[in-house]
Amino acid sequence: MKLLDNKVALITGGSRGIGAAIARKFAEEGAHVAFTYVSAASEEKAKAMEASLQELGVKAKAYRSDASSYQEAEALIESVLADFGQIDALVNNAGITRDTLMLRMTEEHWDQVMTTNLKSVFNLTKHALRPMMKNRGGSIINISSIIGLMGNAGQANYAASKAGTFGFTKSIAKEMGSRNIRCNAVAPGFIETDMTHELDEKTKESYLSGIPLKRLGRAEEVAEVCVFLASDRSSYVTGQILSVCGGLSD
Repeated sequence: MKLLDNKVALITGGSRGIGAAIARKFAEEGAHVAFTYVSAASEEKAKAMEASLQELGVKAKAYRSDASSYQEAEALIESVLADFGQIDALVNNAGITRDTLMLRMTEEHWDQVMTTNLKSVFNLTKHALRPMMKNRGGSIINISSIIGLMGNAGQANYAASKAGTFGFTKSIAKEMGSRNIRCNAVAPGFIETDMTHELDEKTKESYLSGIPLKRLGRAEEVAEVCVFLASDRSSYVTGQILSVCGGLSD
């Protein structure tokens, strides 16, 4: 029996990077997968992802939805429930960066990151809680970042949004524990994604020097942790921050 057999998972930002790795790993473990993408430019990739997940023998569907919009998040939850019948696991993965030093950071840089990275977590969690309560359980997994624990020059907005996710996670865990709804955060370190591919070699080397395992992580390694948190094997785990960072610390 697979770890997520017949569970239904909703993953925001699931068409690429860590989100896509989570969607694929969930499907491999037997979960039916709903995932989102936000732009028309991502539609072709999302549809290809949808088809590849269906080839694994599960139900899968891509939804174009902006997680930072309260109304779109509400409509998304309603659509997923209509199509899949329930939501057992919610993975709040949508996120962006707008990196720059504070002296150059604009209000727009701040607001875009906080809205996409933190408000989206509120939006999706808010609308998923009632169906999870009706289903008498669920697992909410918030994809944060080690930067939320460490901070980083040029990423004050990103670090603040990810640190906010930690407080939100612990609060929801306390509120919803009696309803058998668990909430945990995953804090990836430096993972091989489109974002890290854009870094120059000097920057990569500076990061690697502080990682005991001396390599960047793989998106699949983050996905494995998410499988654990979505499965019944983590039934007594809630309110926790699981760092997937190769031992990186400040």
